[in-house]
Amino acid sequence: MIEIKSSSSNRAEMAAAISLAIMRWQDATQAYDEAVGARLGLNAAERQCLGLLHGGAQSAGAIAVATGLTPAAVTALIDRLEARGLLTRTRSLEDRRKVVIEATDLTRELSARYYGAIARDGEKLIASFSDAELAAVQRFITAALDLQREQLARLKAEAPQAG
Repeated sequence: MIEIKSSSSNRAEMAAAISLAIMRWQDATQAYDEAVGARLGLNAAERQCLGLLHGGAQSAGAIAVATGLTPAAVTALIDRLEARGLLTRTRSLEDRRKVVIEATDLTRELSARYYGAIARDGEKLIASFSDAELAAVQRFITAALDLQREQLARLKAEAPQAG
């Protein structure tokens, strides 16, 4: 466990400890997601697709944007996950030309099995923070996420470097 020193500590030491904790948290999250994926036979793009659907129905285009896959690759991904009973494809009620992709009960059951304990324990952890602490955490995470998205967009816009 990484310990962040008290407020009497030097600001640079605290910032370094936070940076290290974030890197370890990212690594631990990725390792857990990969272990779940290995257990369920899901690759990274399939896991990302199902994670996106956890927030509600999506279009194939939204899945393509989130995963960075081509439309043809997204169609193949959707076909594989649909064949396994992990998502459904239906026509939009508003626009019959559009297809809506949704998670199935099986996907929700698997999500609860592998991520339910983390969610429940996370809720307990969050409940241990004061309103002021939660506001600071939310402000930090929102800003860090914006920063990460900006850096990803910048990286994707750059020409690939020869290795």
